[in-house]
Amino acid sequence: MPSVPAPRVGDEPELLAAAQAGDAQAAHRLGKLCAQHGDRVAARHWWERAAAGGSVDSAYNLGIWHEKHGSLEDAVTWYEAAASTGDAEAATNLALLLLEQRGDARAARVWFESAATAGSRTAARRLALMCEDTGELGRAREWHRRAAEGGDAASAHDLGFLAYCAGDDTETVRWWECAARGGHADSAHCLGLFLHASRDPEGAEAYYRLAAKSEHPGAASRLGGIALSRGDLRAARAWFEQAANTGRAYDQRMAGFVCIELGDTASASHWFGRAAAGGDAESAFDYGLLLIAEFGDLAGGQHWFRQAARAGHHGAAVELGGLLSVAGEHGEAQVWLTDPPPPSWGRPAEPELTARAELAAAATGRGGGIALEVSDLAEVLGTWDLVTRPLHDHSDVVAWLVARSGVHMSAIEHLASVRGTLVRPGGAPWPSPGELQHVLGTARHLRRRLGIR
Repeated sequence: MPSVPAPRVGDEPELLAAAQAGDAQAAHRLGKLCAQHGDRVAARHWWERAAAGGSVDSAYNLGIWHEKHGSLEDAVTWYEAAASTGDAEAATNLALLLLEQRGDARAARVWFESAATAGSRTAARRLALMCEDTGELGRAREWHRRAAEGGDAASAHDLGFLAYCAGDDTETVRWWECAARGGHADSAHCLGLFLHASRDPEGAEAYYRLAAKSEHPGAASRLGGIALSRGDLRAARAWFEQAANTGRAYDQRMAGFVCIELGDTASASHWFGRAAAGGDAESAFDYGLLLIAEFGDLAGGQHWFRQAARAGHHGAAVELGGLLSVAGEHGEAQVWLTDPPPPSWGRPAEPELTARAELAAAATGRGGGIALEVSDLAEVLGTWDLVTRPLHDHSDVVAWLVARSGVHMSAIEHLASVRGTLVRPGGAPWPSPGELQHVLGTARHLRRRLGIR
């Protein structure tokens, strides 16, 4: 349909005469002119006249008018009048109103479908998210695809995740690449993780750099690790500090370590202190060591050792016990030395495994889900990698581990199953938080039985 010409100042007498004579288009334009002048009541009056004469645009404008200045019931009525003619924007606004103000998901879905079928990218995306919430993943992919093909980078990103969770590597790369080209930093980061997990570090680095241009902290952290592996301390520091400035404790700690290697103990103290103050036990321990070794601050070191020990840090408890013994405070020293917290997993996992852990955590946290802890996932993957490394023939790895460790076969099979899901998603659902904690217990028990510290 031809668009209605925009009203101009000076047109009022001509428009008024035509509108009073029953010209719906003139009444619509006059209503717009009144709205531009701030006369809401007159705008409503002329739009009602125009809508009665069949103007869909006026019915739509009345929906907006009532949503902002009138009643929601009247807004629904007018949106419905416009949407019933096939107007996609009116159908989208009506669906949003029904969903967000009335909580009527069933009616909202009907109108989202109407709008999406008429070409609304916004409606297609909202419909896809509703289908995800109800477990209709096939329908969700269909509507996400419509939105993505219309240029919606967020839906392309979601399609990448749906494909990743289903184990479809080709579609995963296709959609994350599409979203990354559309400027979606999370997709560039996720594609970097996927390529890293697939042992393509060069390809991964290219996408990390693309994401880092948009200040993505996870990508900056990964680039810091890559620079560190190459021995480029200055580049590593720049990347870790970029990520650390967003409040990430891991990157604050890594920035501290790199600063120590560069001889900048003042900056190292700053980064360890920020992470420790945020509650990171490992950083509190490292900060205590730095204060004692570089600044001779025994009281400060003791304070941060105590904070870390209370948070369950084994090394901090042992160091604190030693300091207290030297200071003559034997009572508290014995408490920490006799029963220190058990050692935690501190062995760095391979970058490919931590990339899988990050992707699994991101996948489980989508749509308001409970995101699994990256550190827990990395410990499961790292433990399996460590305990199976001596085995050259992996044809019967479970029986081999049972024979070596004495751990019950069902527990090791469960560990192997969860590990397989993390490395090759799509074969089984992601583990629940409770299941992950159970498997972590098996991994720690297995390490103890094999004498791995």
